[in-house]
Amino acid sequence: MLFDDRLVTVLRTRPGGETAARTQFRQLIDLLGSQPAAEGEEPRYGKILAFLDQAAQMDAEERERLLVQPALATRNPTVLTYLAFLKLAELSERIPEDERSRILREPGLRLRNRRIVAFLAGGDAKPAAAALATARLSEKDWQRLIPKLPIVARGFLRHRRDLPGGAKALLEQLGVQDRVLPQPEGIAIDSTAAAEIGGAGKSDGIRALLRRIEAFREAKRTSDGAPRLPLGDLVEEGQIGPLDHFPFSSNAQGRIDWVEGDFAPLVVGMKLAGQVARLAEGDAEAMRSHHPLLGAQLVIDGAGIISGTWLVDAEPTFDEAGHFTGYLGRIRRPEFALPAPANDTASGDSVADRMRQLLHELRTPVNAIQGFAEIIQQQLFGHVPNEYRALAAGVAVDAAKLLASFDEIDRLTKLESGAMELAAGDADLREVVLQTIQRLEGVLRNRDAGFELRMAGSPFTTSLAREELLVMVWRIFATLAGSLALRENVSVSLSSSAGEIALDLELPAALAALPDKYATPVPEERPVISAGMFGAGFSFRLAQAEVRSAGGTFGFEEGRLHVTLPLSPGEIMPQASEAQDEHVA
Repeated sequence: MLFDDRLVTVLRTRPGGETAARTQFRQLIDLLGSQPAAEGEEPRYGKILAFLDQAAQMDAEERERLLVQPALATRNPTVLTYLAFLKLAELSERIPEDERSRILREPGLRLRNRRIVAFLAGGDAKPAAAALATARLSEKDWQRLIPKLPIVARGFLRHRRDLPGGAKALLEQLGVQDRVLPQPEGIAIDSTAAAEIGGAGKSDGIRALLRRIEAFREAKRTSDGAPRLPLGDLVEEGQIGPLDHFPFSSNAQGRIDWVEGDFAPLVVGMKLAGQVARLAEGDAEAMRSHHPLLGAQLVIDGAGIISGTWLVDAEPTFDEAGHFTGYLGRIRRPEFALPAPANDTASGDSVADRMRQLLHELRTPVNAIQGFAEIIQQQLFGHVPNEYRALAAGVAVDAAKLLASFDEIDRLTKLESGAMELAAGDADLREVVLQTIQRLEGVLRNRDAGFELRMAGSPFTTSLAREELLVMVWRIFATLAGSLALRENVSVSLSSSAGEIALDLELPAALAALPDKYATPVPEERPVISAGMFGAGFSFRLAQAEVRSAGGTFGFEEGRLHVTLPLSPGEIMPQASEAQDEHVA
């Protein structure tokens, strides 16, 4: 994003009176509303909210320091956007709702950025309605914004007739539509009542509405049938087939805010662990603690199609700052279950799901810690002493290592459960092995250690993508290199014959002496060369999962590691050439 000095000029202004405050409010809305919404060109909205929450804990003097030098002198667009939102929040407290609403409806005001629209929609009702009435967003931005809006704010959009088709369809899916009571069949409403509903004052309109509801009740008592109150949001019987499951999402309070299907109006707005929908006690406690819900029992007292006992499978969701935002998952009948993957057992799949959910919960706070550490280290919000910057840099590095280790665990879990397959390609194993040994040579040369490589046969083309093969080979060789003693050299042979490629590696003495290669302890100090944070045993297990996913074999025998990979199906095997030796120190 190019630097815009107009934002600096507006932020440096210190409004003294109400007129100056309203002017600054309008200028900030216009500048933020015209910013591009592309990812990477402005901070994520979740981080902006986290910053505003953090600023709210400060006293007035501390917040004021954020809006003066040296913060404004950084000329950093991201920092300036954060500070503009902070100033906008302060001005919103000073300017009355009606005045803010009037400013937002002024002709020529630009509201083309979904993040400023989301900010305004989450505030007071009148400015929120004005912002959603005047916002001019693309169809893609509307589709991203609408699910994140508060339920009340979504209702403000129901009268807009100029929304793109995708946005209108999404609102219908979320159960947002006109709530005007139509004329009921078989019940006469006098013209006076109709006039009261259409044009009378608010209190008169409520009384007229109550009379209509009472008319329906009376009709129900005197009729043989069972007429229903025509709110325009109910699904008639026979409109949809049997309902056995549906995806959903909820907000942080547990209220369902999105459901897929024509029956969405029956469910959207319902609160989990509420009066209509009741979770079992243990499951309700898990939801209050923001834990994953796996087969949680839910009883719904509602329309026939949704009433009864259900099971909830959902995981908690968090924004970029680590704040809990709700649940995303599936509600299903007890007899309905998704088919398990062909290569998984039911228990294995459950363990893999729980592991992935655990990693999701761990990543969220670590990501938040890393983000705040980088903010401190880079002095985004003002001057920070070098000592604290050094500490923050160390925290950011540790967080990055943790995230890398989570990625390794996630990769192993997915490979062993069959939920992931390695990318296909035509990478050459001979080329990758040579490149890996050369990368390790610089470190091993100082220890007078290395690999002695012998190759025989051809070709060496696998059915894996080059990136996948590089990761796999590096994991194997780096694990062995990290265990090499001073002046220790091990032999490696690479051969191709009979439709497969064989990689045979001698184990360093430290690894060869261990009875269980997959259970090697994690070293107290990380070696200079390492393939992961969890030691050689975990690296071997992950490499084994990668090799097996590629259709090969991985095993230990008599102090050596044997790895085979199938040749690419497109290769025609020539006659094996004579062996050729190559030594890499």
